[in-house]
Amino acid sequence: MDLIDKKIEQRAQNAFRFLPFNRRFYNDLINSGLDCQLVFKNREKYCLEGYKWFKNPESVEHSFRWLIKLGILRREVDGQGLTSRIRLTPFARQMIQINPYLPTKKNKFFIKIICCLSLKFQL
Repeated sequence: MDLIDKKIEQRAQNAFRFLPFNRRFYNDLINSGLDCQLVFKNREKYCLEGYKWFKNPESVEHSFRWLIKLGILRREVDGQGLTSRIRLTPFARQMIQINPYLPTKKNKFFIKIICCLSLKFQL
C-alpha cells in the first residue's frame, strides 16, 4: 500500500510542477472555487513567471479535468449538482501545506515529457 501511495504522491507532485499555475492560484482554490473563464482572464494573477499560458478557456478546463483525474482538484457542488467551479481536494491541500513552494519548483526534462503526454492523452 505504501508503494501505491508514494506513486500517487509523486504523480501529483509532478502535475503541480508541470502546469503554469502559481501559489496564488492554489491558495485561492483553498479559499474559494474558481472556474476556467476566471482563471484564463487572470493570467497576471495565476501564471508562474516564464511559463506559457493557455490559448483559451477550454484548454484551462482540459487541465482542470486532468488534475481532477489525478486527485488534485474536485468540482464544486451546489444544490443542483456539479458546477463549473473547482476546488482543491483534501489530498492536494495537505500537499500544499507540507510543501507550500511545490507549484514553483520545476520538473526535470524527462518528467515534463511524461506529464505532457499524460495531459495530452488524458492518461
